[in-house]
Order: sequence, then structure tokens, then C-alpha cells
Amino acid sequence: MNAVLDWLPRHRLTVADYHQMSMTGVLAEDAHVELLEGEIFDMAPIGSLHAGSIKHLARLLMSAVGNRAILSIQDPIVLDEHSEPEPDVALLRSRADFYKTRHPQASDVLLIIEVADSSLRYDREVKLPLYARHGIAEVWIVDLVLSAVDVHRQPQADRYRESLRLSPPIRLAPLAFPDLDLDLRDLL
Repeated sequence: MNAVLDWLPRHRLTVADYHQMSMTGVLAEDAHVELLEGEIFDMAPIGSLHAGSIKHLARLLMSAVGNRAILSIQDPIVLDEHSEPEPDVALLRSRADFYKTRHPQASDVLLIIEVADSSLRYDREVKLPLYARHGIAEVWIVDLVLSAVDVHRQPQADRYRESLRLSPPIRLAPLAFPDLDLDLRDLL
């Protein structure tokens, strides 16, 4: 947006508006977009390295957590009336209905993982502060370009009080599952 126009009021879309736009065809069924703070953002195309890394994470997490959590891959999470991001990977609290009756909300999220190559700036500067504002306890950003994992914990306002960058070899356990010892070395 042009900085000259920043003072103008804007109409922020709600999650309901966003879903209606999709159902009526205003947004193409295969549109690769997400709603953040009332605005629709185009998401970067997913290359094979990005897609393969997500598949690798899915296999690693599924075998590690078993039935203790629900693994969600690029599915919506409703953070509030104006935000419904689609993180690459999320571990969610178990529910008997597997969230068939509603999308997960911030309180359902145990861990979010964003896999980043071309999306690194967007994940760090747009999504990470949003996750912190909504109290997501832990976010990992897998930086495929620099072969590192940024771990963010202890949300406070729009930032995380604990942030650290790990380089290979990386062994890591999510806060929700301290008994796990995940080897992320092969991911990078």
C-alpha cells in the first residue's frame, strides 16, 4: 500500500466474508491465498524443496506424536474474526471430531511450523507477530535457504520473548512434547 494512503480507513474482511467470497467464486477454488488481519494475501508458489520438506516434517511428526495430537498440513486456523492463516504444519490438541465441526483456533494449537524459502520475510515479519499476538505458544520457522531452524517461544504482545536460531545438527523437542527428540538434520 502506498504510504501516502496509510491514513485512509479500510474495510477489513472477516473470516465469514472470506469464506463467502470462496463459496460464491469471487476467489477461485484453487486460489493460494490466506486472510490475515482482514486482508487477503497471495501466498508464494510451493516449489518441490518446500513441498518435500513439509512431507518430511509430516512423516517425522506423525511417527513421533502418534495419537497424542492431530497433525495439520496447510489447513486453516482461525485466530480471530479477521485472520485465518494456513500454516505449513501445525500440531493441534486432539479432538474426537478431528475439527470437522469447526476450524482449529489459537487455543487448539500446540506448535506451528512454517517452512520458508521464498516466504521467509513474510513468515518472519507478517505471520510470526500475528501468531505471537494470538498466544501461539511455539512457532518454528524452517529456513531452507540458510539451513537453520528459528525457534520462537513465550509469546508476548506481537513478539516472542525467546527466539533462537539452530543450525545442523539439530535435535529439538516441542514444548508440548518435551519427551520427543526430533532430528531435523535430514530436513535441511
